Amino acid sequence: MADAPPLTYGRYLRVPDLLRLQHRLTEAHDELQFIVVHQVFELWFKLLLFELEAIRAAIFAGDVGGALHLLRRAHEIVKVLTTGWPVIETMRPVDFLEFRSELKPASGFQSVQFREIEYISNLKDPKYLEAFREDAEGAQRLRARLEEPTLWDAFVALLRSRGKPAGSDEEILQTVIQLQRRTEDHDLYELVEALVTYDQLFAAWRARHVLMTERMIGARPGTGQLAVAKVVGEEAPAPGEIEYFSGVHYLRTTTDKRFFPLLWESRTFVER
Repeated sequence: MADAPPLTYGRYLRVPDLLRLQHRLTEAHDELQFIVVHQVFELWFKLLLFELEAIRAAIFAGDVGGALHLLRRAHEIVKVLTTGWPVIETMRPVDFLEFRSELKPASGFQSVQFREIEYISNLKDPKYLEAFREDAEGAQRLRARLEEPTLWDAFVALLRSRGKPAGSDEEILQTVIQLQRRTEDHDLYELVEALVTYDQLFAAWRARHVLMTERMIGARPGTGQLAVAKVVGEEAPAPGEIEYFSGVHYLRTTTDKRFFPLLWESRTFVER
């Protein structure tokens, strides 16, 4: 048998395969950058999910140092994700309209990996399964995530393994308040701070998404407006109700979401 050719950069990273995955639906110049940015988002989502699974496992195992190391990586991934929005904003609204109508009824709302990130991060909302009726594989993945423990479950289990009161939300809140005094269990304090940072960075990503969307489409309805309506339990918009039902309207309802609300609430009650 002939010797296998030496490994090259292109073969290792499957670069030719990657570069064959951008298929425009129109001749609009800006459609390619729109596709590339969103495909890159999905690649980062894949890595973030991989790291979140490892962080969860490390916390369950009591390896706080390992979890902190990977949480720092997760922070940087979310920061890079946020830098994708300014690239899209180089597109003028009139340029987006050249191909936007061809995207219906597809929508970023249907990103399976994004929903998986929410689920593993402690935002388990089963109603989003409604958006994946036409995607059996995606629905199956989300149902599996619904059954899995979250980062929060791992954190609470860690508190209990350390003998900390964590039998109820009130006990967890009081425990976290005490941890923030930094008199002991410094590693748990650092873990609390790293989880809050991850949550904060993701909230900033959401807020930046809203601004980008408003800049691009104003109060227009999203391309996936019917899927969104089914999930949030609203009726399809009547004439004159576009602003209420706009993509920006829905996105604004998500900006208050937090993965770890008790960690945020604890800030109110910390004393010297």
